[in-house]
Amino acid sequence: MKEDLKLKIKSAPNAPGVYQFFNSEKKIIYIGKAKSIKNRVRTYFQSSKNHSSKTITLVKKIEGIEWIIVRNEVEALMTEANLIKRHQPHYNINLRDDKSYPFIRITKEPYPQVFITRKIIRDGSRYFGPFTDSRQLRIMLKAINKLFQIRSCSYFIDDDVIHSKKISVCLDYHIKKCEGPCEGLVSEEEYAKMIQRVEDFLKGKTNDLASHIKAMMMESSKNQNYEEASIFRDQLNAIDLFKKKQSHVATDFTERDVITIVREDDIGIAVVLRIRNGKIFSRDSLHLKQLTQDDGNTLKTVIARFYMDSDFLPEEISLEQTPKDEGELLLFLKKKKKKKVGFIYPKIGEKAKELRVTMQNATLLLGEWKLEMQRRKDIIPKILEQLKHDLNMDVPPRRIEGFDVSHLGGTNTVASMVCFIDGKPKKSQYRKFNIKSIKGVDDFASIREVVFRRYKRIKDEKKPIPDLILIDGGKGQLSMALSALRELGMDYISIIGLAKKLEEVFVPGNSEPQNIKKTSPSLILLRRIRDEAHRFAITFQKEKRSKDLTRSIYEDIRGMGKKRLKILFRFFNGPKEISKLTPEVIKNKTGIPIEIAKEVINISKIKTS
Repeated sequence: MKEDLKLKIKSAPNAPGVYQFFNSEKKIIYIGKAKSIKNRVRTYFQSSKNHSSKTITLVKKIEGIEWIIVRNEVEALMTEANLIKRHQPHYNINLRDDKSYPFIRITKEPYPQVFITRKIIRDGSRYFGPFTDSRQLRIMLKAINKLFQIRSCSYFIDDDVIHSKKISVCLDYHIKKCEGPCEGLVSEEEYAKMIQRVEDFLKGKTNDLASHIKAMMMESSKNQNYEEASIFRDQLNAIDLFKKKQSHVATDFTERDVITIVREDDIGIAVVLRIRNGKIFSRDSLHLKQLTQDDGNTLKTVIARFYMDSDFLPEEISLEQTPKDEGELLLFLKKKKKKKVGFIYPKIGEKAKELRVTMQNATLLLGEWKLEMQRRKDIIPKILEQLKHDLNMDVPPRRIEGFDVSHLGGTNTVASMVCFIDGKPKKSQYRKFNIKSIKGVDDFASIREVVFRRYKRIKDEKKPIPDLILIDGGKGQLSMALSALRELGMDYISIIGLAKKLEEVFVPGNSEPQNIKKTSPSLILLRRIRDEAHRFAITFQKEKRSKDLTRSIYEDIRGMGKKRLKILFRFFNGPKEISKLTPEVIKNKTGIPIEIAKEVINISKIKTS
């Protein structure tokens, strides 16, 4: 073990928190939580007799450690879940498409908006979800739009806006899809009551809602307000239609989620069945990868990540087995719901049947996923067969890696590597490189450096090699890349250069470009890969430059050193996001003192105003 790593472990705090392991490229490869960071981190570097093969491999790659101290174990659990979701470390359980699950958001403003979002902003808004079934979400929104006269505009509306008459009613008002809050045609109190009914509907309280709307319909009819009564009648019809699409599964009316996991090797499917008012409200599924941990740990990860951003929590959660850190999970859920949430483990009766049904769903979905993966693996796109022919290759290039270099006048030189598998981008395998050995403008030497670094690592770690390497450039860049492969003894890998000017393809040993038609699908694919490598390099170069500039605006703040800057940017994405925060949020997330946090926010507001 390296000396600086030993010192780092020795100085680890005996306190609850989250630890992060970094590899030689300073990339996070694992995130974990612990009651005592010191004790937990030390276990990784003790005798490997009881370690799994995954842990042994992980430890070999650890080159750096960082930690975040929190107040208690529940905070540690929440911080761990948030960081894993953000960074997607290689050795943590991966929830496929975890970042993009949609929610229904109800904004916190005098006249709230209700809409779909994939971005969580903790500004007092309420979030219902996640919804992994897009069909279910469309049904939900369709029912909401039929039931409630909610505004569809994105304006901020309050009394000042209404009195200034800055906004006028739109078509939605005239076709009775909105009550016209922009012109004060509905009071804030009445609109709030409608939003409460929306929330009740999203919580599955359709019976209570139907009773309430029926009472209002009768009252309107009694007062001979038949137009209003007809609106309530249509709302009742919409509720009935929605209820008919739900299956009756239980005789009790407890808000309950049923969660089961089916796994095979390192993949699995988690199914969450939401039961409200005795009926199936929704069925959500989560695709799980990198399942190297036990089932209790996997279950803990699913529960923590699924409910992390949601205000859509049940009264009880039905499970087949006990998740790891059960007590911490229950405290976390209680904090989210502001009410007790219980775990149940039914063995007989109706609730046990619900578990079996959920398990059947998970088993079927896992089978479908495996078949889909096999189908994709077995199919070789025609375009790859064409590329094999055009380049005189022995096999179709199913895995292609493309490289490009970007700089600004010789400064901030970076490189990119993109990966395409079966003609489609595999973004999880994209890589960024800071050019280390080259000063000034030298694209040839930069290409050589990045190709050498990439494939030396591939060789050392015995990872899959590409069928084809694509270099953005002509004969010069291709020659330098080939020399790097020769030094590594890997020049058996097929490699080409694609020059921008005339879109010409060059291969080693031939001074003339390949005779490929400009309209050939294979050339179009190569151009796409080259352009994607270029885009990725440019984006990285801009990010690096922007980060350098951004960091500089906080450097004059007393007490804001490099370490705190690093922590700040680990949690927040720049001045725009920081300007909307409170000092307390910054302190709780980063540990930066309140007074310094206030200055950071003030400078952020000035820079973004």
